[in-house]
Amino acid sequence: MAIIGTFTANGDTFTGTVKTLTLNVKATFRPAEKETDKAPDFRVHSNTVEFGAAWKKTSREGRNYLSVKLDDPSFPAPIYASLVETDTAGEYSLIWSR
Repeated sequence: MAIIGTFTANGDTFTGTVKTLTLNVKATFRPAEKETDKAPDFRVHSNTVEFGAAWKKTSREGRNYLSVKLDDPSFPAPIYASLVETDTAGEYSLIWSR
């Protein structure tokens, strides 16, 4: 697992950056209007471009996190990650998983 982003919470919105070997963008997780139960809870944007979605989840240990899927035509495959709160209140890490 690798940390590919750092974010801070401001109400229901998360702002920060996503950095990989090929990606270095400012990103925002904004609450989404849910039309169905399976619809994402958040949409991920960089400026005006939507490039991901996130769903609220709870771990076996009872910690809340966001399950994130990032995708873009330039990616060979979608990126799956988790947005988890760090030990510092209001700060979050985007952790990549394969």
